[in-house]
Amino acid sequence: MALIDLPLAVEPVPLPREVKRFLRAAAQRIETYHQAGHVTGFVPSDYELVYGVLKRLADSGLARGSRFCEWGSGFGVVASLAGMLDFDSYGIEIEGDLVVAAQGLAEDFGVAVEFAHGSFVPRGGEAKLHAAGNYSWLNTDADYTYDELGLDPDDFDVIFAYPWPDEEAATGDLFDRYAGEGAVLVTYHGSDDFRVRRRAGRKPKRR
Repeated sequence: MALIDLPLAVEPVPLPREVKRFLRAAAQRIETYHQAGHVTGFVPSDYELVYGVLKRLADSGLARGSRFCEWGSGFGVVASLAGMLDFDSYGIEIEGDLVVAAQGLAEDFGVAVEFAHGSFVPRGGEAKLHAAGNYSWLNTDADYTYDELGLDPDDFDVIFAYPWPDEEAATGDLFDRYAGEGAVLVTYHGSDDFRVRRRAGRKPKRR
């Protein structure tokens, strides 16, 4: 298969008041987390731009359905923004303290998101990753989280990731191998650089 780039504008959109409140709270908690000296691979995205991309994706009809997953969800901000946009949202994160923080943030704002603690790498993908080289932060030494969620990778209609530069190719390869036909991968690469790609194949009927 192959990934096909989709034309989707990357521009800010007006933020609803509740989204602004949520992002202010998220920024404060993330700052406190970093000031406490935690060392993880978590780096925040530009969440206002992410919201704009996800809103345009939701409004465009380009996604085959509404089931969303954030690979490496950190504080769960993107997964929560997806939930605010009426996606059926999930997040997978390997750092347990970040999962707890993400759950607390979502609950405090009444956002329906399910977070799982473990690796987003699907079963069988570990060997492919290790054969491709070493990575700064991509870690597969954790539980297979899709069992916990009761879903398979190809059940998700939209997947979001913010990969480190040495993980970009591997992230695309994993999506291409395990995502369902017509699923969309949104990746953030810093500044205002996003890629929105679809896994080749017929776009299934929306659920």
